[in-house]
Amino acid sequence: MDLTLVWFWIIAAFFIGYFVLDGFDFGVGMSLPFLGKDDTDRRVLINTIGPVWDLNETWVIVAGAMLFAAFPEWYATLFSGFYLPLLLILIALILRGVSFEYRHQRPEKAWKRRFDTMIIAGSAVPAFLWGVAFANIVRGVPLNANHDFIGSILDLLTPYALLGGLTTLMLFFTHGIVFVALKTEGDIRGRARYLATRSGLITAVIAVAFLTWTVVDHRTPVVIVLALAAATLLVCALVANVLNREGVAFASMAATIAAVVLTLFSALFPAVMPAINNPSNSLTIENASSSAYTLEVMSWIALLAVPLILIYQGWTYWVFRKRISRAHIPEEADAHAPA
Repeated sequence: MDLTLVWFWIIAAFFIGYFVLDGFDFGVGMSLPFLGKDDTDRRVLINTIGPVWDLNETWVIVAGAMLFAAFPEWYATLFSGFYLPLLLILIALILRGVSFEYRHQRPEKAWKRRFDTMIIAGSAVPAFLWGVAFANIVRGVPLNANHDFIGSILDLLTPYALLGGLTTLMLFFTHGIVFVALKTEGDIRGRARYLATRSGLITAVIAVAFLTWTVVDHRTPVVIVLALAAATLLVCALVANVLNREGVAFASMAATIAAVVLTLFSALFPAVMPAINNPSNSLTIENASSSAYTLEVMSWIALLAVPLILIYQGWTYWVFRKRISRAHIPEEADAHAPA
């Protein structure tokens, strides 16, 4: 068995898990100014993800660790060349996490408003920049013979990359709003369904444009099929939302994001970092991977650890599966603020 191939798709699977799970976290955070009519509404929104947001973020930590261990050359080129965007993502995630912890510590409206702003920005910035980063990985960047990035930050802000950023931004936003409809009761639930319909139409236009561009650049049968699947699943999500089938809508949105990520990884394969200036400088799964022994050890560790991660995450979602409404929010104390 070719373990380099296996680990390429394992890393793809972990990024799918991260974008699906933390994606709706980002969407809920971005929805605060649209669905949070007052402080109680905003507390309801935050509490929909309160028990799970930090667990969802661990997926990107594990994905990064796997990337470092399995493909150290890819990791080195990515984190050196994309240093500024990845640093901005890290800062945004820190600000968002701090806001969840400190927002409820004082009663002043100005205090809460500042942390609400940090939650919104800390959700929107990663949602946009992850799309920019992955679009650049698929499109390719200028690399020298040592596989070092030799471009500038402007080389990462191409029309395709910016469209990729808008695609993930809108996908996560709609995904989060559908999650709010799934997890809440009362007026906010209805408003979330209405907003999901409106944002979903914008998302569909942007996502189809990005997927079409990707297919034009990478005309392989697998990429075409996955792109069509992503578009179809997005339509299914929008129809289910209109029909008030929140569970189906949420599952379809999750599948849409998974299909989009698979489309990008399939377009990338077998490269992991194409060099647009000279194809011979490209990083592939072969010249970027660790030794066979390292991959074998990692495979045994993953075989033991990944099922435990999935079981624990599934148990967490089952425990906190009930819907939340304004009635669950205390009048004067943030007793349900995320810990």
